[in-house]
Amino acid sequence: GNLLEPGPQSCRQIKIPVPIMDNDDLAKLTHLNHPFFRSITLPLTFPAEGGRPGLQQALEALCQKTSEAIAEGYNIIILSDRGSSKSHAPIPALLATAGVHHHLVREGSRTKVGLVVETGEARQVHHMSLLLGYGAGAINPYLAFETLDDLIRGGILTGIDHKVAVKNYIKALNKGILKVISKMGISTIQSYRGAQIFEAVGLNKEFVDRYFTRTASRIGGIGLEVVAEEVLLRHRRAYPERPAGKPMHEGGGYIQWRRD
Repeated sequence: GNLLEPGPQSCRQIKIPVPIMDNDDLAKLTHLNHPFFRSITLPLTFPAEGGRPGLQQALEALCQKTSEAIAEGYNIIILSDRGSSKSHAPIPALLATAGVHHHLVREGSRTKVGLVVETGEARQVHHMSLLLGYGAGAINPYLAFETLDDLIRGGILTGIDHKVAVKNYIKALNKGILKVISKMGISTIQSYRGAQIFEAVGLNKEFVDRYFTRTASRIGGIGLEVVAEEVLLRHRRAYPERPAGKPMHEGGGYIQWRRD
């Protein structure tokens, strides 16, 4: 509506207490039945055989589908990579979120829609902070929740059930996000969403200008073709052509050095 003439129609909002959503809350959004709110789920995947052109075409198609959804009256867009499979690799969640956000800003329709990200990629506080900082209104890290269930089934997490584990995980993420935004002197998620307080390290200018517009990137670096290749490398490890034996994850990590 008109910001200078607020009325009852300006107050129609769906309010969530925290930016991290569990599966039940996401299901409520997915199955909205309300005269003022309509939601649609758009897939964050691209054909694994398509390579770099496939990723670029998928991003362009995603932006176009978002614009079409807004024109059809949808005002909640759920970006989901749950559909990834052996034939379809997931589009990086941050790349998709920032790309759609800036596309809508450029065409003047960003304020007409809320963006929700359903992703298996985000798991740490920094991941959540980046998604929120580049336009996400809420995040559902479904794979993290499934990992908690697996830890409980395996006896690694004891004396706790699914509900409490998810509650504790979301509480920890929210505390971490609050710490990130408060260090920047920001007090609310509304002020932080889309603020882009980050600096890109190792991304080239063309890539940043297109998908992370107006983000500082002082040293240059890789572009979409390398991002696509990294995604496909991970995808090929997940779906090997000749699987043998029990699949094993790589031992390396970001927190503690491990051999190999």
